[in-house]
Amino acid sequence: MAPTPEQTEKETKRTVRVFAVASFLNDMGSDIIAPLWPIFVRDVLKANMSVLGFVDGFGDAVVSLSQAFSGYLSDRLRKRKVFVWTGYVFGALSRFGYALSPSWHWLVPFKLIDRTGKMRGAPRDAIIADISTDANRGRHFGILRMMDNLGAFVGIVIAVAITWMLGTSEHVLRTLFLFTAIPTLAGAILVLVAVKEAGQAKTLFKGFSLRHLNRNVALALGFSAVFSLGSFGVALLQTFAQQAGCPKIYLPVLYLVFTAVATATSIPFGKLADRIGRKMVLLASFILWALVTLVFVGIAKAGLHFAALGLPFVLLGLHKGAWEPVKTAFIAELAPSEVRASTLGAFQMVMGLCALPASFGAGWLADQYGIVMPLALSCAITVAAIALLLLVHERRPA
Repeated sequence: MAPTPEQTEKETKRTVRVFAVASFLNDMGSDIIAPLWPIFVRDVLKANMSVLGFVDGFGDAVVSLSQAFSGYLSDRLRKRKVFVWTGYVFGALSRFGYALSPSWHWLVPFKLIDRTGKMRGAPRDAIIADISTDANRGRHFGILRMMDNLGAFVGIVIAVAITWMLGTSEHVLRTLFLFTAIPTLAGAILVLVAVKEAGQAKTLFKGFSLRHLNRNVALALGFSAVFSLGSFGVALLQTFAQQAGCPKIYLPVLYLVFTAVATATSIPFGKLADRIGRKMVLLASFILWALVTLVFVGIAKAGLHFAALGLPFVLLGLHKGAWEPVKTAFIAELAPSEVRASTLGAFQMVMGLCALPASFGAGWLADQYGIVMPLALSCAITVAAIALLLLVHERRPA
């Protein structure tokens, strides 16, 4: 007997909630590490900004390849869930590796394992897209990203509390990194046990090819690639903040500010995109990133008190709150349904491959010419991404 609309809606809500809780647990673990990552890499493992940028960019590139591969396999095998819980297991294993790394060189293979765990992204997002409608897709992705960010917020609070009480010694950081594997493993078990994967339609899958790239999908991949070339990770922005005068002990607090704002705005931005369309919200997210770079440049030039650095991290949180949930819904709606996970994977691949030169280049430019140079270049590249976004004709929600 086919399920009633009420049963279908109930199962949809349950699936969204399970993924949201798993995301919360994983991000709580990973974001205990995130605000302390630049301190760990630079102070404990004695690496410079170029190395920090390379390791982070390398991780983003691996994410792109793992998501593209898992998205393709997910469509081909008509299976999604296995990639999600396996990805969480990989993430947990990498935390042990970080904690035990004797030098920065060892971070590379463990970053590979960590970022390969992001194989969960495209299949999970495809599940959410498949069970959603145009009227609630933005809200569902907003819930997911809100729980991502809420987990990050809790993780950062834990990191700040522990480091303020115990300091940032090598022993404290390594012990904390070991602990972070536990919530991620719990998320893997939750998905494995609680998510019921609906049977996928037995359509003939002929593979993802360039013929699936209609004009709008191609433009969406284009503006995402350009934007990724000009943006870089929070770790570099924290390092820029430190160079602009922020004491090391306050760097996790800046990360906390950024995450709190992103957490509070993910669902509102998702709902706004359901009402006015994805394109306008994405445009706002690009403008917010440009403002982050401009405010950072102004602070660096003016030599203001480090408290002024709170403003760009608030803007960064607004940018993430708008960008993260809406970009996925946008691509999912532009893609043909039979290759939705493959298209989402290709989207993540393009962004990740561009993130490697972006992060490494930003770190190298900062080492060679100071922090103003990569920030100014990022702002210029963002303007080019905005121009491409304006050319996309979106399918407006019904």
